[in-house]
Amino acid sequence: MASHAEVAVTPVAFVQAISAAYHRYAKDPKPALQRARIKPEVLLDASQRVTGWQMQTLFGIAIKELDDEALGWFSRRLPWGSYGMLCRASLSSPTLEVALKRWGRHHRLLTDDITLHFAVNSAEAAIVIEAHRDLGEMAEFCFATLFRYIVGYACWLINSRIPLLETCFPFAVPEHLSVYQTLFPGPLHFGAPMAKLSFDPQYAALSVRRDDLALNKMLQQALPLTMFPYRRDRLLVQRVRELLKVQPNTGHTGESLARELHVSPRTLHRQLREEGASLQALKDEVRRERAVELLHRTAKPIKQIARAVGFLNEKSFSRAFKHWTGSAPEFFREKGQALDRWR
Repeated sequence: MASHAEVAVTPVAFVQAISAAYHRYAKDPKPALQRARIKPEVLLDASQRVTGWQMQTLFGIAIKELDDEALGWFSRRLPWGSYGMLCRASLSSPTLEVALKRWGRHHRLLTDDITLHFAVNSAEAAIVIEAHRDLGEMAEFCFATLFRYIVGYACWLINSRIPLLETCFPFAVPEHLSVYQTLFPGPLHFGAPMAKLSFDPQYAALSVRRDDLALNKMLQQALPLTMFPYRRDRLLVQRVRELLKVQPNTGHTGESLARELHVSPRTLHRQLREEGASLQALKDEVRRERAVELLHRTAKPIKQIARAVGFLNEKSFSRAFKHWTGSAPEFFREKGQALDRWR
């Protein structure tokens, strides 16, 4: 169990939405609030916050007591276990793309109030929530929770964090903006024409890595997946490599790359270690590949090539290149040209 002393960051607006669901079903939310250690008067102050443990506890109690996993969002209830059924129905998918498309199609069997669309192209993989009726005061909680449901499940399916390219919501900037910046790290847009979330399409192509046994275990503790970021990123090494390739002559640091990837420098280095890599090794790899390409395909002087791959002078570049390849740059170029003539 999470510590009750953790920092309170979840907005009281989400607690108010759960309380409204109780009232919709003519039930008193006070016992559930008490079990979650939330004082009723907290709901009267929009600036108040509750902890992740309190929100997780209240949410878990509410969906069971009200027998509605949508907590009043839709015109009919979604009995407890509905979203687990969607997860089970998509578990046999070969890739994340297929799994999310199945999840969206099967969601239409539960309610006509919204439609979930998932599409992939060369630029992005995007999830769009299309509302077919005015969800009123429940719209914010519905869209935010559904997106966290889907992202949490997707991360779990492929056992990888999925960094977001952008997240759009069709309502005004809320007072608790900082919470959205935590739940949906990356560019955020409010007042958008639709609810949309997107990520790198490479994640959609990753294979599903879970089975029934793992799903049964996950469903017993599913709520943390929707509330807390997934830690591991299976594509992190590739994403770092791509960023380094964009500007190989730039002095990239752990701090600058971490900002681009929306993680902390400490997390960046830890996850690289978990993938059997290091930032310095990736820098050397990218520099070596670029240097080899320039030596073979251009007639640029060695001094210019050194600067193009991020070295301050020719001497340090030559020393590094010989360490990488066993040959000095001049000899490497001459050997390549000789091979070309022989061919």
